[in-house]
Amino acid sequence: MARVRFEDTSCGIDAAVTKALDSFGSPRSLLRRSGAVFLKVNLIDSKPHVFTSVEVVRAIVTRFLAGGARAVYVIENSTQGNFTRLVFEATGMRRMCEETGAIPVYLDETAEMPMYLERLGSFVRIPDFVHEHLVRKRDENLYISVPKLKTHSMSTVTLGIKNQFGLLHHRSRIPDHNFRLHQKIADIYANIRPDLTLIDATEATNHGHYPATGFASECVVPLDLVIAGDDPLATDVVAAKFLGFDLQDVEHLRLAAAYRLGESDLGRIDIENRHLFEERAQHFSSDLLGRFPEDVRIIRGKTLCCREGCMRNTETVLEVFGRDFGGKGGFTILMGKGIDPAEAASVTGRVHIAGDCAMSEWYPELKARLGARNVTVSPGCNDLAKTIDGLAKQMGIPPYRLSPLSPLKSVALLAEAYLHGTRSNVTNVFRI
Repeated sequence: MARVRFEDTSCGIDAAVTKALDSFGSPRSLLRRSGAVFLKVNLIDSKPHVFTSVEVVRAIVTRFLAGGARAVYVIENSTQGNFTRLVFEATGMRRMCEETGAIPVYLDETAEMPMYLERLGSFVRIPDFVHEHLVRKRDENLYISVPKLKTHSMSTVTLGIKNQFGLLHHRSRIPDHNFRLHQKIADIYANIRPDLTLIDATEATNHGHYPATGFASECVVPLDLVIAGDDPLATDVVAAKFLGFDLQDVEHLRLAAAYRLGESDLGRIDIENRHLFEERAQHFSSDLLGRFPEDVRIIRGKTLCCREGCMRNTETVLEVFGRDFGGKGGFTILMGKGIDPAEAASVTGRVHIAGDCAMSEWYPELKARLGARNVTVSPGCNDLAKTIDGLAKQMGIPPYRLSPLSPLKSVALLAEAYLHGTRSNVTNVFRI
């Protein structure tokens, strides 16, 4: 049977992580021929409650270095609109690496290699570092996915398997970030499978993966747990169930199960320390709270208004900007295909058009009628940098407020990232 283990962190994260890891073998027994460990963390951004706990990662690093690992690499490619070097700095992950001897790897600062996703029928671009160590030399290295326990407004949950979406370079994340997103996630997992998953469940997020800090009391639930397993699919299935979602509720897990990429039958998964699972299980929702500025009008198309792309990508930013940055309304958002012509004709003033579907139908007409200065756009299916730029302009948010560090520090880090060849799709606030 597949095994998934719950450990209580209330008496110490180090002890809980050690128990969870050691239940699957000593560090020496888990290491592969190279003696190297690769930890894929979830460090999409430095906003509170959205990234893997630095202390959980520290505990993993410390355990393996003390247990004989030749090197431990902490790898990530942050979300679009950001760049990884800044996120490592702002979260304290870089300092933790410096203190422990772990090696931080900013995947956006690496060259590209193609990877074919068979069922999706298309190529994506992954860092050459990932190709070298987690594809070409996969059997030589220990690879651990270290996500944070979160719901996700576009993919329902983001756990060990979804965490691997961060292995793609930014420009490869935009295509198919629509109704095909779950297929894309399952295909990435078919190509690259972790040896272990260790989920940071010290807290969990409800109502999506990127809750407004001002809504934390409603969206963030302390759980004091870590969850570990050596079958990534089984671990995600159990963690999803812990959050209140069945296998059929999470399409990328259902697809991975259909492709026989691990165990998905809860009856064939041994949940160790089951009492923790039963006592602390949640009934979360992946839906946003939907608290947008009242004077923002949203017009959704009748078709292809994908929650996995333009719809929830835009609405998530809108909710955060409205609550955390005091963003104003007074404009209209168009998204999806098949928008009622009468509704489009009634649009006046300022407008943001989200995604290629709405842009192809209405951008030329609205630009000509309203003027280019009043129209912002986010092309593709999820160009998050353009979404941030457009909504920040529409909502009157000065770009410098979006950086978690001082402007001087941010520019210095970006200059260093460019010097090292960053391929990140950054917002206007970071463009130099």
